Amino acid sequence: MATATPAGTGSVFLLMLSGQIETAEFPEFDDIFCKYSFVYGQDWVITSGLEEGMTQFTKKSRDERQVFVWNFPLDVTFKSTNPYGWPQLVLSVYGFDLFSRDVVRGYGACHIPFTPGRHKQRIGMFVPESTSKLQKLTAWITGRRPEYVDPRVLAQGEGREVTRVRSQGYVTVSFSVVMKDMKKLGYDVTPSDVVNPTLPDTGGMGDTISPQS
Repeated sequence: MATATPAGTGSVFLLMLSGQIETAEFPEFDDIFCKYSFVYGQDWVITSGLEEGMTQFTKKSRDERQVFVWNFPLDVTFKSTNPYGWPQLVLSVYGFDLFSRDVVRGYGACHIPFTPGRHKQRIGMFVPESTSKLQKLTAWITGRRPEYVDPRVLAQGEGREVTRVRSQGYVTVSFSVVMKDMKKLGYDVTPSDVVNPTLPDTGGMGDTISPQS
């Protein structure tokens, strides 16, 4: 994203997002649900839609894909005067243990796409790991894995480097992004593939297309 030119006081732009938390891949588990929340900077305000929510419970499909299907809708609009603190989507997936208690199955986060249009992201999930043998033993006895007190810490840089984690599962999310008045504030949000289009590779077959003079 290009550097902005100075904007007048009170000038705002809008970021409109619709989409879905589509599917999840956790081959070892069943009966899961997902909590989501948007985390954003101090200059951002939600003008419509929900800041957080929770999907329905779902079971793993019985076909060869073995995926969890939610297709849970996302619909939110932000306004801001500054792109700093661009919104992030934070996901927390939970399931049941042998005693029907909620247990975290994975955390993940991603930024809302920086360019207008339709996007799809496959977000790698992870779980915190115990840092000592005593903690591992306690977790095994109690059936409770280490969890974040507030999953929104995933959208912050401070302190994350001291957390030991293990990759576990994926969640696929689709986004449809619309922006308004970004160019008025001096920001270029044109997708790079539009600015620098590429021609399809013909594999050595067919006529070569050359720029016209």
